[in-house]
Amino acid sequence: MKSHAITTRQKQLLQIIYDWLKTEGHVPSFEEMKNELDVSSNQAVLDLLEKLEEKKFIKRNEGLARSISILQKGFEALEVNPLVNVVGLGSCGPLVELFEQKDVWVELSPEVHQFSQELIIVRAFGDSMVGAGIMDGDLLLFMKAKEFKDNEIVLARTLDGEGTVKRLINRDKKTYFQPENPKYERIPITEETYILGKFIKNLSRNYA
Repeated sequence: MKSHAITTRQKQLLQIIYDWLKTEGHVPSFEEMKNELDVSSNQAVLDLLEKLEEKKFIKRNEGLARSISILQKGFEALEVNPLVNVVGLGSCGPLVELFEQKDVWVELSPEVHQFSQELIIVRAFGDSMVGAGIMDGDLLLFMKAKEFKDNEIVLARTLDGEGTVKRLINRDKKTYFQPENPKYERIPITEETYILGKFIKNLSRNYA
């Protein structure tokens, strides 16, 4: 029976990846991994990465070191809080384009560990949600979901990649996004609108 326990060498590389994500904002290159591990070949690094992926400690795209992400099992092996990438900007004003911010990672607190594989973090943009305590620049935590209720704050985007953070209103046969600032108008929901997740917590504030 093949062991799925992490070895000392595998854990060393996993720790290196975690430290780079936390301090540098990205995964180290093969050359940087070689230097950290004090080995002379890429193959030595590849062998360790393959074992880490096989044992479900990481996920990667073959041959692309900087695409590596640590899975929940990996964080547990290191006994650290999960890191989640800030994946885009959620507009709190007009719609804006969502895009990845590969160099921005946030360490999650213990109470959200259970959701760590289904989370989205965005940085708020604009002032249309100030009435809900969401300010320009705040980091917002959303959980991916398939069903959404009336009055929930959600992260949504169109097929063109434009995104927004607004309160979902779904009542009296009317559905639209409602801002929390009277100077902004409600946003209609169309067939091209896709809701990505529901609001869990404002990571920049001391309240949900």
